[in-house]
Amino acid sequence: MNRVLRYCFFLVVVRPLVLIVLGINIRHRERLPMAGPAIIVANHNSHLDTLALMTLFPQRLLESLRPVAAADYFLSRKGLAWFATQIIGIIPLSRKLHHSGGDPLKGCHEALDRGDILIIFPEGSRGEPEHLAAFKTGIAHLAERHPQTPVIPVFLHGLGKALPKGESLLVPFFCDIFVGAKLAWPGARQEFMAALDGAIRSLATEGKLPDWE
Repeated sequence: MNRVLRYCFFLVVVRPLVLIVLGINIRHRERLPMAGPAIIVANHNSHLDTLALMTLFPQRLLESLRPVAAADYFLSRKGLAWFATQIIGIIPLSRKLHHSGGDPLKGCHEALDRGDILIIFPEGSRGEPEHLAAFKTGIAHLAERHPQTPVIPVFLHGLGKALPKGESLLVPFFCDIFVGAKLAWPGARQEFMAALDGAIRSLATEGKLPDWE
């Protein structure tokens, strides 16, 4: 039943909202993976980021798309927890596990082993609209554990203005999505983080988009 609800939600609600109400201009769509395992890495300014990225893929891949999100936020309330895990399909990331000696990335490893496509925002929480924050190194640990899995950098522009952090009212803005070439594991975490940061920043300048005021 939850699977049917998930398909209906994305088909009837999410896709019209993102593709018609907002409008998405995507560059280099052909770089998106059409099968897993794969890791999509993007900047994060809005709750719309996850939904926008998921609409870029065919509906048939919906079951394989697994956004990674903070457990302390999405599992804090029963109704929200059910919706986030069963309808959106998130993998909850628990920061408490890291402090207790557990592996917070365990769910991500299992998903990649199953052949899923992860969606990860290494900035962590949503930042100030249209401003890149430093990436956390968890993505490097994940890539090191799965060196044959392609990592695809993506830059999102405009969604942070359409629905910024702390706001509940959607403002229609035309949004741009830039998909980068896949990154290979270079053999060291520091090199990987530098390559990822450079790829995202390069995508950010590709469209020569004006700064938001």
